[in-house]
Amino acid sequence: MGIETAQTPCITTSIFTYGTLKRSFSNHTLIQDLMRTGDAVFKGTYTTVDSFPLVCGPYKVPFLLNFPGSGLRVTGELYGVSAYGLARMDELEGTTRGHYQRLPIQGDKENEEGVKITCAEAYFADKSYDKELWRRNGKKGFGVYSEKEAKGYVKRKDRPQNLSFLDHIRNFISSSSD
Repeated sequence: MGIETAQTPCITTSIFTYGTLKRSFSNHTLIQDLMRTGDAVFKGTYTTVDSFPLVCGPYKVPFLLNFPGSGLRVTGELYGVSAYGLARMDELEGTTRGHYQRLPIQGDKENEEGVKITCAEAYFADKSYDKELWRRNGKKGFGVYSEKEAKGYVKRKDRPQNLSFLDHIRNFISSSSD
């Protein structure tokens, strides 16, 4: 008797989600699909150890900015994902197109034994526009992407298709604040 690995995906990476991949948000369907195939597992609600700016960009899309020590500690959900699940998430987040970059992050979770610190990865705004996005948001962020922050979110399929996502970001950055 051996271990059947072909039918059991190996969960290899922990991903901290803070926006539309969380439960009750539009892109969570991807994680639900991955959970159905065993390519993702929910690990719990975590808060970043360090503070980071969490802001909204065009169409109320959330962005975590890689400026540790700025902003607030961010609350999100931690998922363990397989290599296949990670590839699907990278595709959604546009890591090869300069939309987001997946970088290390630490999260903690309080439980009956105390505080558990976990190393994970998160999708941060690409460095090509993160500083301008922080400025455009008045250097103010929030600690959780909730229904309040998501009000007005526009799904990808409902956005103007004649512009790329990076074009939408550039237009947002160059526009005046609301």
